[in-house]
Amino acid sequence: MEDQKAKYLVVIAGPTGVGKTALSLQLAKDYNTDILNADSRQIYQELTIGTAKPTASELKSVHHHFINHVSIQESFTASDFENQAIPLLHELFKAKDIVLLSGGSGLYIQAVLQGFDAIPEVENDIQEQLNEELGSKGLMSLQEELKRVDPSYYATVDLQNPRRIIRALSVFRAHRQPFSSYLTKGQKSREFVPVLLFLNRDRDELYKRINRRVDQMMSDGLLDEVKALAQFKELKSLQTVSYQELFGYLDGLHTLDEAVELIKRNSRRYAKRQLTWYRNRPDWKSFHPDELLKISKYIREI
Repeated sequence: MEDQKAKYLVVIAGPTGVGKTALSLQLAKDYNTDILNADSRQIYQELTIGTAKPTASELKSVHHHFINHVSIQESFTASDFENQAIPLLHELFKAKDIVLLSGGSGLYIQAVLQGFDAIPEVENDIQEQLNEELGSKGLMSLQEELKRVDPSYYATVDLQNPRRIIRALSVFRAHRQPFSSYLTKGQKSREFVPVLLFLNRDRDELYKRINRRVDQMMSDGLLDEVKALAQFKELKSLQTVSYQELFGYLDGLHTLDEAVELIKRNSRRYAKRQLTWYRNRPDWKSFHPDELLKISKYIREI
């Protein structure tokens, strides 16, 4: 790196199951630095197996931030992430020239890199109408509307999270502007230089990894984790892949085998949307997760 006084935020993004954790851990050890988690589900204390958190030993080996950060009963948004991550980075950069930001939540990454503009207020009756439509027409109907009116946000949002879909649609219906337009109007000033890395694999290889990871989650006790959370299944924080499908099994909507296949399918679909998010952003450099030497060389030459 030419400017030794500059501070670099190395951002490691990529689809679920691609191998972000392993690479981030290795880079953090190589550069003796911290990792900020940018996975919107790993922030929750109670969600462990179904979110593929780093293991206890991995968390001990490298200092992580925003893992086990809040309870599922607390609200935590991408704006909250921005408001807490930016001051933390300011402190970390006092002692470190490089810090890592790693995760698959595009909105969390965008919050740190660009910041958010103020989201306009929406009248309660619009949100109430959308909640009624959710009950009468189902989540898929709202997903299709979001895809039509705001394809950019559709590509990044967790489509199994009705709260986020309703929020985006309510803003559009109230102001006739895509929700994503309020997230990208103006980039805020940052004290660091971003180094943007996107990890990817051959699609068949990625999908096999996702399927194997779901099987491993089940072997590790995901069903017991979900059973312990059943009383909280209506919380917004639990409207997500790996948990909703098993809640459906517990409610008798499908068999356990069917639930596991749904987790695999929905995880693959989420990975596909994450890849779409990347394709629309040419400023990211793509690597295979095993290309550690190439990645390290790229970082050094920035």
